Amino acid sequence: MDQPHNLDENGQQLNEMTTKPSETPTTGHKELETITPPAKQGGGKAQKEVFEWVKALAIAAILVVVIRYFLFAPFIVDGPSMEPNFYTGERLIVNKIIYDIRQPRHGEVVVFHVPEENRDFIKRVIGVPGDKVKYDGDNLYINGEKVEEPYLKESIDAAIAKGEIFNNQGADRNFPNENFQTDIVPDGTILAFGDNRRNSRDSRMIGYVSDKQIIGRADVIFWPMSKITFVKHG
Repeated sequence: MDQPHNLDENGQQLNEMTTKPSETPTTGHKELETITPPAKQGGGKAQKEVFEWVKALAIAAILVVVIRYFLFAPFIVDGPSMEPNFYTGERLIVNKIIYDIRQPRHGEVVVFHVPEENRDFIKRVIGVPGDKVKYDGDNLYINGEKVEEPYLKESIDAAIAKGEIFNNQGADRNFPNENFQTDIVPDGTILAFGDNRRNSRDSRMIGYVSDKQIIGRADVIFWPMSKITFVKHG
């Protein structure tokens, strides 16, 4: 028996394997569609976090540079010239801006550069511009008046107990001396001595220190940790 023929609306015969477009299952169309999945939000969040970290690190690096070169600087004590108040290996924070605001004061501990020796010194301010200074033995006179130096008391008392003068080695330990006979501190300079007057190369040998050579004031001992403290001035 002949199989019945399938006809389309126009009476045309359709092959058994042919399907009219209108009869194509809806699911067939969906299988041919290309669907783009939504972007993963997790990836964008991670990128944002990375960017925030990079930005934070960049800001921190800029702050370090600004603080290091314009505000504060580390300094390592090297040598016995400031004993017993400072010892070799101690690390200090030096305030670099204070003397842009005001002038150095008596008794302050300063760090300055000595071009002739290509190194930095740490000493104590003894005289400021206009002062007439005399240092004889363990006695300091400024503008004719005897000045006590509390930061030397321990050393002077120990010397006295031995029947000695603390500042007792050589004529150049006094001031003025054969090296520098001008006893009035010039404008734009300071007179600076080490606390260890017996063993300090300072203004008694190198002369007055120019303001332009001063790096800053020593403010904090931060290493070793057992000695963390603010520096006592005067």
